[in-house]
Amino acid sequence: MAVVVLAALLLAVGGTWWYRALGYVSTDDAFIEADVVTISPKVASLVARVAVNDNQTVRAGQLLVQLDPRDFEVKLAQVRANLAAAEAQQRAATINVGVIGTTADAGVDQAAAGVQMARRQVDGARSRLEQSRAQVSASQAQATLASADARRYEALLQDGAVSRQQRDDAVTASQTAAANLDAARKAQQAASQSLRQAEAQLRQAGARLAGAKAAPQQIAYSRAQAQQAAGQVAQLQAAVRQAELDLSYTKLYAPVAGRITRKSVQAGNYVQVSQALLSIVPQQVYVVANFKETQLAHMRPGQPVAVEVDAYPDKTFRGHVDSIQAGSGAAFSLLPPENATGNYVKVVQRVPVKILIDEPPDPAHVLGPGMSVVPTVKVR
Repeated sequence: MAVVVLAALLLAVGGTWWYRALGYVSTDDAFIEADVVTISPKVASLVARVAVNDNQTVRAGQLLVQLDPRDFEVKLAQVRANLAAAEAQQRAATINVGVIGTTADAGVDQAAAGVQMARRQVDGARSRLEQSRAQVSASQAQATLASADARRYEALLQDGAVSRQQRDDAVTASQTAAANLDAARKAQQAASQSLRQAEAQLRQAGARLAGAKAAPQQIAYSRAQAQQAAGQVAQLQAAVRQAELDLSYTKLYAPVAGRITRKSVQAGNYVQVSQALLSIVPQQVYVVANFKETQLAHMRPGQPVAVEVDAYPDKTFRGHVDSIQAGSGAAFSLLPPENATGNYVKVVQRVPVKILIDEPPDPAHVLGPGMSVVPTVKVR
């Protein structure tokens, strides 16, 4: 009877093993992994405060480390002051463009009117000069005739042909003609001087018109100054944004929820850019199981997995196959094997399989990277 019971027991155990061997695959070459986040500063500064401790649970967005912000606050105030000055210069340059443009248009019109007026004055002076020249010629003729009459009357007076009164009238007429000639010559000189002055004024008006016509160059120069001021403003605006970012970088926040590990920073330390201060292990972990390549024939993503953790022998975690790596672990190692050289010995390769835990994090059974597990995948 005992033999029968023992045989039945062996048959049941063997049948269970055979059934599981057909529908399940398992490996003890498996470990817990996590996407560990390393916290590093973006700016170099003195650590003012560390707000977390080792193995502390933190939430996303929680303050981790406070760096000394005073240097960055001073720099931000400085670049903001520089920006305000540059914006004032830009406004002044923009206003200057409008003023020069308006003044230039009015100046051209005024200078053109001055040239026209000067030309009219030159024409009038030239006309008066011609009139004075004609007057000089007429006065010259009258003076010559009056002088000849005076000499003739003087001779006739000696002969008794004319009276002394007639001779005196002729002398008076000659003197008057000479005075008129002298006045005409002076008038001619004045007209000539007036013409020279009018021509000088015309040249000055022409120079003013030429200067006024050069105003587009002045406008272009003022516009270039305004554009340069605008570029300076844009550059300083970028500097302000960078200073604001640098100031914000003095506070390091948790990007994800998880547990603090490898904390190597203390208040008073001077930290450099990209220096590792601490790490955060997220709550969501996964398993990387290195199955033999002979175990993958029926394995597919989505298949259920029972995960046994060495640290918790009394609990089995439920999960599923997420993905299978496209290649063996040896092929992606630092020094992959060179099977084409030397004597070849066939070795069964192992392929990493990623398994996700379906259960939410359990505070009573904390899982961390590196913990040994034994996953069993139901492939049939």
